[in-house]
Amino acid sequence: MSEHSLLDDALIRLDEAAAHLSIDPDVIEKLKFARETTKVRLMIRMDDGSRKSFLAWRCRYDDTRGPTKGGIRFHPDTTADEVETLAFWMTFKCAVMNLPYGGGKGAVQVDPRKLSKAELERLSRAYIQAFARIIGPDRDIPAPDVYTNSMIMGWMADEYAQVVGQAEPAVITGKPIALGGSLGRGDATARGGYYLVRHLAEELGLGERLRIAVQGYGNAGQYIARLFAADGHKIVAVSDSQGAVQSEDGLHIDLLNDAKASGGSVVATAGRGGHTAMDANAITAVDCDILVPAAMESMIHEDNAGAIRAKVLLELANGPVTPEADTILAGKGAVVLPDILANAGGVTVSYFEWVQNRQGYYWTEAEIHERLKAIMEREGRAIWERSRDAGMTMRTAAYVHALNRLAEAIEAHGTQSFFAS
Repeated sequence: MSEHSLLDDALIRLDEAAAHLSIDPDVIEKLKFARETTKVRLMIRMDDGSRKSFLAWRCRYDDTRGPTKGGIRFHPDTTADEVETLAFWMTFKCAVMNLPYGGGKGAVQVDPRKLSKAELERLSRAYIQAFARIIGPDRDIPAPDVYTNSMIMGWMADEYAQVVGQAEPAVITGKPIALGGSLGRGDATARGGYYLVRHLAEELGLGERLRIAVQGYGNAGQYIARLFAADGHKIVAVSDSQGAVQSEDGLHIDLLNDAKASGGSVVATAGRGGHTAMDANAITAVDCDILVPAAMESMIHEDNAGAIRAKVLLELANGPVTPEADTILAGKGAVVLPDILANAGGVTVSYFEWVQNRQGYYWTEAEIHERLKAIMEREGRAIWERSRDAGMTMRTAAYVHALNRLAEAIEAHGTQSFFAS
């Protein structure tokens, strides 16, 4: 696996894209560094009366194209490097989709599964108290990420309203519907990827009946399995942090979802409905048409990429494939639909939520789906054609597509604004 930091690996993509464009070197220099990263220590009262502290960050990577946008994750292994890398990816993701945003990200170093609901709420509110001056509907707009959800976003939006003295629903997206959340947000990340695959199926050489493996059966993984299964495709293997199950005849989605809903693992379904247990690490080598990495960063690397048999990888996770693995996959002829395009449905519907909050008028779920589908198909088609015409990978084409837009915006601000925008 790579010895570079996560951000070092991410910046390789920037350099690869820059090699295909003639742009001012100052643009690349600006995009190599986060605009600002704030680190704080949150102190909360635990249920037993003791006080405990947790490291927390918020990064605003680049705001050239608009207020920064990005999720907040609660994870015990999160680091400042990870937060800045995720914010870098968000910068490019928003540019790929032509959203009026820059990239941001936040995190708390905590295992939320070890907190009570009351402790989790106190931690969520403490995060907003600490970062209230950094976020805002016109400055930086958080959303859910790993181990955070609409309930946590609701607490955070409520806390922000208390801090500023008035309701500001547009400050946070991914909220409960009752607090100004958008219909269609729950499955948006997976649905965007689903629309992309459907739109490019012929170009990707995919048949009418597909075999699909999902690495990481969390929110996005469950929704993508449900969407593909509803079209008659077979979900032949899925994994989570506890293990994996497989079935040549196709797994039963309801069994898997029931196991996850009760707080268990997909492994609990082994021995039922034709499901058999397998090593979670072996899922990358499953015989399938589409492999969906939907877990964490760098899960596909130089040590396992060679065993991949899928024709297409649909990156619903952020940064699941390392640069070394990309090279191996390209050599095998596998097409990687990159994260900054494939999982951008989430931020796109978050944008829809922000727009609805600001105008006080809300769209139907059918309208949300229609608007998302149109944007995924428009940008996916443009990137596919760039990839085909220039003989570059879909990932490089996506970064070139985004960098074009970022460079135009940076240059439009004027040279005196490069580091002061």
